Amino acid sequence: MAGNLPGYDINPATWFYLSLLLIMSIYFRFGRVWSLRNLDLFLLLLMSPGVLLVKYSPPLGYVWLFIISGIILVRLFIDSVFQRRPRLEQNMNMPGMAFLCISTFSFLTATAINQAPSEKTLEIVQQGELLSGREETPLDPHAGPTTSILAAPAIAISKAVSEKNGGDESEQLVLQQLAARILAVVLNLSVVLGLIFVGRLHFDDMKLGLSMGTLYLFLPCTSYDVGEISHVLPSAFIVWAFVAFKKPMIAGGLMGFSCGALFFPVFLLPLWAAFYDRRGAIRFCSALGLVGIVMAVIIANTSASLNSFLLKSVYSFQWLVTELKNHSDQGFWSASNDVYRFPVFVAFIVMVICLTIWPRKKNLEHLMAHSAAIVVGIQFWYPSVYLLWYLPLLLMVFFRPRLTHKVYQSDQAVQRKFQESDNSNKPHYVGTGTSGDSLHR
Repeated sequence: MAGNLPGYDINPATWFYLSLLLIMSIYFRFGRVWSLRNLDLFLLLLMSPGVLLVKYSPPLGYVWLFIISGIILVRLFIDSVFQRRPRLEQNMNMPGMAFLCISTFSFLTATAINQAPSEKTLEIVQQGELLSGREETPLDPHAGPTTSILAAPAIAISKAVSEKNGGDESEQLVLQQLAARILAVVLNLSVVLGLIFVGRLHFDDMKLGLSMGTLYLFLPCTSYDVGEISHVLPSAFIVWAFVAFKKPMIAGGLMGFSCGALFFPVFLLPLWAAFYDRRGAIRFCSALGLVGIVMAVIIANTSASLNSFLLKSVYSFQWLVTELKNHSDQGFWSASNDVYRFPVFVAFIVMVICLTIWPRKKNLEHLMAHSAAIVVGIQFWYPSVYLLWYLPLLLMVFFRPRLTHKVYQSDQAVQRKFQESDNSNKPHYVGTGTSGDSLHR
């Protein structure tokens, strides 16, 4: 950050220790040490040493994250067991949390601006630049159609900001780097705003949403990968799908765009469809189909032949990763022990089926915990570890109050309830929350 804050320099290890102290001072409940909130906070903090070890000692770091992911998965499985969810305030008032959230986001923005974008991120931006010109795009397993759609306007903004046309190769690289930084900042901001809206609309508490957003910015795994678009983009759409879960058409469209960024949200679709009733599931799947058509049109417009179109349809969504072949030494699995990933993958599929069919009638608590469990479960057979895929979901599960009243009911079901209460002079609300807000009126 030296260019934005003269004389200021901080390395990953120092940020880890500073953020640890800040998180403990703000979120740890010193008056109730043996509380569920402190346990969840402890699990979140245990993720950070693993991320730091990955940078300095990769084998040990991946083993650490593998073990912690297993503990978190068990915690998500038993989430419904914790019937008592007492309200626990943070150790800072609302204005202080807002100031801290804005300040931390400013520091992370400076980090994203000063860090050189990774090669993977630049490839994503290049795809968007080719898409805006309707040119043939090369095969890129790191960029789905959604990333190209978002990268195209980022390129246009970077050209307007820099007032360069990108004539030679050096100027074009500068524009691509600027577009990558703009996209990284916007995506992280969308995650923070999504968490705030989840707290306001579904937790009936703006402060909880602000606390989730601030903690997301504080955790070292966010600052370390703040510029990695492929880490943040899918989770941003999933968070906003939770914001709009009462509107299955909107939620389905957002989940469709999330699937268009990377492959892993596809495993969430059966769970989300099962969450809605018959009418809602039809709307949800219809929105998915419409988004799928849009993606197919985008791929077709940047393909020179039918063979190119088919290849991009496979590579863009990373379907080949399900072959369970790792050709590098990154991650917990290496090329020498790939055979052990097959039973893990089978167990994961069984887990997805069980979480989809049980319980039959789901509320928002089930949807959040099961979605987080599925994304965490992917980390056990995927070649590498991406904490930002599921970190926002974990925060929603760990901070949520009781949400058994937050269920989806179609307009027809709500209308029947109103008709049944016509004889009463009192207003009828479906699924009232603790603060009096209602899910449907």
